[in-house]
Amino acid sequence: MTAAPTSASLSMAQARRIAIAAQGLARGKPTGPVSSRAISNTFDRLQLVQIDSVNVLSRSHYLPFFARLGNYDREALNRMAQQHPRKMVEYWAHEASFIKPEHFADLLPWQRRSWVGNNPLGSEQEKTLAPRILALLANARPLTARQVTGRLGQQSQVSKDNWGWNWNPVKQVLEKLFIAGQISVAGRNDQFERRYTLAEKVYREVSQLPTERQQGLKRLIEASARAHGIGTVRCFADYFRLPVKPSAQAVAELQAEGVLESVQVKGWKSELYLHQEAVRPRQSRARALLSPFDSLVFERRRLLDLFDFHYRIGIYTPAEKRLHGYYVLPFLLRDRLVARVDLKVDRQSGRLLVRTAFAEPDAPGDTASELAAELALMARWLGVEQVVVEELGDLAPALKRAVASSLGVD
Repeated sequence: MTAAPTSASLSMAQARRIAIAAQGLARGKPTGPVSSRAISNTFDRLQLVQIDSVNVLSRSHYLPFFARLGNYDREALNRMAQQHPRKMVEYWAHEASFIKPEHFADLLPWQRRSWVGNNPLGSEQEKTLAPRILALLANARPLTARQVTGRLGQQSQVSKDNWGWNWNPVKQVLEKLFIAGQISVAGRNDQFERRYTLAEKVYREVSQLPTERQQGLKRLIEASARAHGIGTVRCFADYFRLPVKPSAQAVAELQAEGVLESVQVKGWKSELYLHQEAVRPRQSRARALLSPFDSLVFERRRLLDLFDFHYRIGIYTPAEKRLHGYYVLPFLLRDRLVARVDLKVDRQSGRLLVRTAFAEPDAPGDTASELAAELALMARWLGVEQVVVEELGDLAPALKRAVASSLGVD
């Protein structure tokens, strides 16, 4: 009888460096100008970037590229999403996200966004509005929900059935058609409103042949595993918000094909898989402030297991219960998450405000100086002149001194 193969064994530090490298962070930021190709390659590596409307610092989809590339041109990223041939398109994945166009058909069968409504088009009003909306978008430039409402002569009264969203009937139908893949998003305006158009106009370069459901999910899990480098079934499934049971089947198939390898990591008590193309760097030169919506920190359980870092964003927590602030960014230094800072841009006064700064228990001695340098880089990228460190947090005094001494700002 042939003995069962023994899983490869890795240390936790190795696992962290694999994960950091898979996310495009291990080499540090480029030293010269950032090309459009570098931005595109970063997105190819990440597979998706989450979108969120919170603009305390910057729109969330811009921040993962800053973490990996530094002072890049946001307009180059905008062109990737708004000009043909599009390299990134908006759809539901890990929440609202920019995805690669080729992932759209694979994601489409797995959409279950119950908060939009249990039925694709439930009421008679919605069934009447849908063909009118589709006809309008077929013969118009991309339009916002407000513009569609006006063109159709609809009242803008809002529904009381969608908590927090204040959607009128037209917006509800637009979102249901968006989830169903009949319409898409051509871009966003300055108010961050979606501009809707027919899906065929956005995906005209991509063949939208029907995709077999499980095969499509398998392709998504492979892409997720590539972006993770190493992880669990739950990690891989969560990336695109896929159901765990069919994702486990896809992982088993990928393992049988040699795409994934079963591995063990000392101290990480989970069944783990390593992508065959995962890089295993001996060191990490990462220095990055990670958005609360950065793909490295998507899965909080993974973050705790891999980095021993318990993390909550803060914006969804009542003010009196927040431990570290409102918009809290973890600070990655080499192969550890060593600190966290609550950041806000005061655009009127041209200042980047560090509202709180906390060090992790094992933070290295150069944490404050390295964080000060990263904050200075972020300030330049955001187009503000000062970094101002406020008093809250055990790292705040050292960070304030580091900012003052090395950057010459308050």
